This record gives sequence, C-alpha cells and structure tokens, in this order.
Amino acid sequence: MTSRKLILEIHKIMGLITGLVVFIVAITGCFWAFKEEIEGLYDDYKKVKPMDQAMLTPTDARRLALEVFPNNSVHGTVFKKADDAIEVIFYDRTPEFYQSIFLNPYSGQVIRVDDHLTGFFPFILKGHMRLWLPREVGEQVVGASILMFILIIISGIWLWVPKQRKTLKQRLSFNWKSTTNWRRKNFDLHTVIGIYVCVFALILAFTGAMISYNWLKYVVYKGTGGEKEAKFIIPENISKEENQIAGKAPMDFLIARLQKESPDAKAYELHYPTSKEESIYVEISNSEGLYYDADFRFFDQNTLEELETTGIYGKYANAKIPDKILRMNYDIHIGAIGGIAGKIIAFLCSLTIASLPITGVFLWFGRKFKKKSPRLILEEVS
Repeated sequence: MTSRKLILEIHKIMGLITGLVVFIVAITGCFWAFKEEIEGLYDDYKKVKPMDQAMLTPTDARRLALEVFPNNSVHGTVFKKADDAIEVIFYDRTPEFYQSIFLNPYSGQVIRVDDHLTGFFPFILKGHMRLWLPREVGEQVVGASILMFILIIISGIWLWVPKQRKTLKQRLSFNWKSTTNWRRKNFDLHTVIGIYVCVFALILAFTGAMISYNWLKYVVYKGTGGEKEAKFIIPENISKEENQIAGKAPMDFLIARLQKESPDAKAYELHYPTSKEESIYVEISNSEGLYYDADFRFFDQNTLEELETTGIYGKYANAKIPDKILRMNYDIHIGAIGGIAGKIIAFLCSLTIASLPITGVFLWFGRKFKKKSPRLILEEVS
C-alpha cells in the first residue's frame, strides 16, 4: 500500500468514526455563534428605572437571592449601570444547578429567575459540549473526536493536493455539466468546499480542543513562552482577622470603588469568598460581548488590599502575548474576536464543516457500492 492510499484509508476510517459527532458539534456551533444577539431581542426585563438612592450592596443582594434558593451556592453577583438589574448567579456542579435571579437594585424586588440549564440555548450547548450525554462520557467523546478531526483536516489537505499541476484548477472550482453524475458532484462538494474552509476548520477545532483539554492549554502556553501558571488562581488573604467598616462588610464598598476606577466598564461581577482564607475577586468586563480583555482583580476580604495572582487571569494590561493567546481562545472559537463579521464567518464555517461528514459518507458509499462495469463483470466471470 502506497503512503497516499494509507493516508486515504486513515482519513476515511476516522471520518466514519467521528462523522456524527463532528456534524452535531458543527451544527450546534452555528446556533451558539449568535446567542447573545438573539437573547438581546427579549431581555428587556434586565432594565430598570434609575432612582436617586443607594443600590443594593453585594451582601444585601446575596441575602435576598438566598431567600429564593436557600440550599444552593451563590457563585457571584453582577453589577452594571444605574438602569440595569442586579444579577445573582447560583451554581452547583453536583447535582447540577445553574440559575440567575434578577433583582431591582433599589427595592430588592425579584424581577425574574432564569434557569440556564433549560431552554433552547442550554439544549444547544449540551449538544455542543457533550452530545446530550452524561458529562463524564459526552465530554470525552467530543474531545477525542475533535483531536481526530484535526488529523482528518490535515490528511484531507494532503490528499487534496493533485498529482498533476494541470488538475489543480479543477480542484479549486466546480465544473459541472449536465452529464456530470452525482458521485462527481459529491466529490467536488467534499474536496472543493473542504479546501476553502480547512484553515478556519483547523482554528475552530484547535480552539475547541484547548477548551476540552487543560494539558493542551499548558503545551500551547509554555510553547509560546508563558511564564505564569496556565490556569485561574485565586490568591489567599494577607490579613487574618475579620473586619467591618461602618458596620458593613468590606466587600460592600468594593463595587462603588471599582466603578470610580473603571467608569467605562460594562459590568462588574463580584465573587464571594468560599472560605475565610480566600480573597474576593471581581471580573470587570471592558467590552460588550468579549471576554479576553476583562480585568480580574483580587482583594483581601478584610482590608480590600489588592492582591496579585500567579495565574494568567489578572489585569489585562499586564498580560503578555502567551497570556493573551490563552485568554483569547474562547472569543476566537465563537468568532467574537472579529465582532459581528467574525461571528458570521464562524457561523458559515461551522455550517460548511457540518456538510463535510455528509458528503464524506456519500463519497464512501459511492465507492463501496459502486456498480461494476459490464467489462469488469465479464473479466471476473472468465
């Protein structure tokens, strides 16, 4: 068997194994690309009438939210502008619980409760991340399939390169005639579309693999010269004694302080310490619809002294190129890094990628069950 035939065989086998997974992940990725834009069409409940009075503190917001879900864990509270509702986020991994309570920032009234595990987009995300299977099984299947898909793309590029230069033009465009049979049309759909989308497919697959595998994040980070720890690290408090300021918890003064320091920020998501030793951290969103340029700031929960982290998630201004590469990974994966144009590209690429397993199966079927010509039948009989 020649090397080309061997690569073709590997390409075919891996394609048949991962075809259904790639199709589901690509199709669900299409829908996810415009999640924020679609949800923005019906989120009027997140707006309130501004009032000339003090807003709820983080302590008040958590207390009021816990009255609704007293047996669950508050992950964090999101503060925005004077006309935005306060969002208190609950999250528990086991049993899985992920809901948000939106509060009027002045009266404390519960405006709405959102369940992030039910509805259209949660259904899409479960399919994209784990094929609607149990987390422990589905995530492993998707991760392994993505790695194989990367090899499929690379082998596909190798197989696409024509043996003769004169056939190069034919590999780059459709040249169908009325006499062109369906097998030829299907072959062109698979190869011509595949070569044009291969670079984007590699980007989407590789960034997806980095989301699935921490070891790959580490390899990429250290391979690009990263010096920190390639993960999210919350530093411990420096102080040991609990403290109050004017009868309030120190964290209740933190949001007002950060709003003065970063007045142009889009949101301030405060995360409550899970122990007496853990510091408070606040994720400050600096751009609408982007995550990579957020500032992650950490504060001693007793004194509000700012602390530094040894991980890559700190102030964006202090991030070096390797740090930025990892932080941009999700925004690149969904196309948000390029704004609405980037999301359109991600959508079209995902839709095109979804077609490749289909044309690939038809390509295999056409070759596997191709009718033999009368001449070959006579030769076999004789």
